[in-house]
Amino acid sequence: MLATCYAWAQDNSPEDGTPMFASKHETEAERGNMKNKTTAATLLAAKHAHQPQVWLTAYDAGAARIAEEAGVDVILVGDSVGMVNLGYDSTIPVTVEDMIVHTSAVVRGRSKAWVVCDLPFGAYQQSPTQAFNTSAHILRQTGCDAVKLEGGKHMVDTVRFLSQRGIAVVGHVGLTPQSVKQFGNYKQRGTTQEEYQSIYDDALALADAGAVAVVLECIPASLAEKITNHVAIPTVGIGAGQACDAQVLVWHDVLGLSKTPPPFIKPYTNLRNQAIAAISAWAHDVRNKT
Repeated sequence: MLATCYAWAQDNSPEDGTPMFASKHETEAERGNMKNKTTAATLLAAKHAHQPQVWLTAYDAGAARIAEEAGVDVILVGDSVGMVNLGYDSTIPVTVEDMIVHTSAVVRGRSKAWVVCDLPFGAYQQSPTQAFNTSAHILRQTGCDAVKLEGGKHMVDTVRFLSQRGIAVVGHVGLTPQSVKQFGNYKQRGTTQEEYQSIYDDALALADAGAVAVVLECIPASLAEKITNHVAIPTVGIGAGQACDAQVLVWHDVLGLSKTPPPFIKPYTNLRNQAIAAISAWAHDVRNKT
């Protein structure tokens, strides 16, 4: 997606962030940019102020730049990259190396957005220690701001372990795509009273364990609203109604690049059809030497 022929200039600035040979004016501008960066603290303040936050997936530097220009607050480098970019039929084959490549690119492209990296399947579930080692490796290699992991009460010890060691963790409950082999589908979760209560308990447990935010995917709007009203951290909805503190969507779905988007998605344009038309027109000109 958004592959480009452009060679972007490399930043050879010192570690303190001050550009080489920068004027005083440029240095102050850089410092001002740092102050305006989205952080976990600003996301929490937005929840308290009832200011909805915009999250969007992105997988490369060009997409990150476009997302920021459009006003996105948080860029999620999702393991959805496996399905929308790498051709897999689920997120399960995605590796830590895949996530590092794409997250590093996004971080290079962003200037203010908070960047979250998904922990891929098999890279954190074994133990809190495994999750810490994977998270620390990703943070060092990419420069991202937080990691996201799927699972409820059974991941509480892991979330607490990471949080106590200075890692910002975003939880994810409801429909958890990495568990598709267990559930067998991508249908809405929380449709029975037992599952409804379980997801509610999961979200509260993650918040109590130190998660800085929690994604609520494909659950009833009433459940998402109940969770949002009872946790102290921001909730991020996707197919979970409008009551959440933030909303997140996949890049391809927003832009109409997906051939069959989820039923709860409203594409805001149709870049897939536009791209097909443009490339077809170019191909016609090439073949006819016009």
